[in-house]
Amino acid sequence: MSKQSDLLDQFNPVHSEIDRKFLEKRQIYLWGGVDDDSARYLIDRLLYLEALDPGKDITMFINSPGGVITSGMAVVDTMHMISSDVSTVCMGLAASMGAVLLTVGARGKRMAWPHARIMIHQPLISGQIVAPAIDIKIHAEEIRKTREEINRIIADTTGRPMEQVERDTDRDFYLTAKEAMDYGIIDSVMEQFPT
Repeated sequence: MSKQSDLLDQFNPVHSEIDRKFLEKRQIYLWGGVDDDSARYLIDRLLYLEALDPGKDITMFINSPGGVITSGMAVVDTMHMISSDVSTVCMGLAASMGAVLLTVGARGKRMAWPHARIMIHQPLISGQIVAPAIDIKIHAEEIRKTREEINRIIADTTGRPMEQVERDTDRDFYLTAKEAMDYGIIDSVMEQFPT
């Protein structure tokens, strides 16, 4: 969807009414890639709902192929800094940073729909780096540290040994909802929509 369509859509009264209803139920949605815009959308709503009623649960629904690590980590930090538990629900796909957001939800409150898919892997770098050799070395070290940080989050939230997470994330590692529950990424597979 284009930025212009997004802009026009936010002034659509139907869209505004839907968003208002979801906020009343303390439900927020990540639908699509993780980037600065989607992170701002989520953080705005997390902070708004926290200010409105501190400590009251918030549910984040996720259908995301992942995206920008720094944007996603801003959401992760916000989720940890507010007093409200953030329940996470995968509907469709939670891959890469989407899977990280799913697994950092409040313990006991991380869920997936029955036909959802979850995918974890090592951080990706896209494009072509054109830089002096020392800068490439600096970028390589940053990627290594980022990979270690993401793997540590997955290990901490799943209870899996770091060595296993490192092996599993070496390549794209897909799981069904049940497999994600057995792995520890989520706590349950939902059978009905929460009211």
